[in-house]
Amino acid sequence: MPKLLFLGDIVGRPGRTLVIERLPVLRQELGADFVIANAENAAGGAGITQKIALELLAAGIDAITLGDHVWDQKNFENEIDQLESVCR
Repeated sequence: MPKLLFLGDIVGRPGRTLVIERLPVLRQELGADFVIANAENAAGGAGITQKIALELLAAGIDAITLGDHVWDQKNFENEIDQLESVCR
């Protein structure tokens, strides 16, 4: 059976840095086949940007979930449709 790792709210630069640095090791240690992360507060604690979403996906996150702060960053409503691995 595939193993799923779900990361709770990634908040701001410290949260992003921790995930980017530790996810490869954590994924290997836990044997995670698929990683989902909530990143609605990844941009300074309020929203997310396309750039940040792409950084998190490049770090090994397979899918990103969002929540009520999704539109806090200017222009993200125009960027979200280009991000297939981001789920509102």
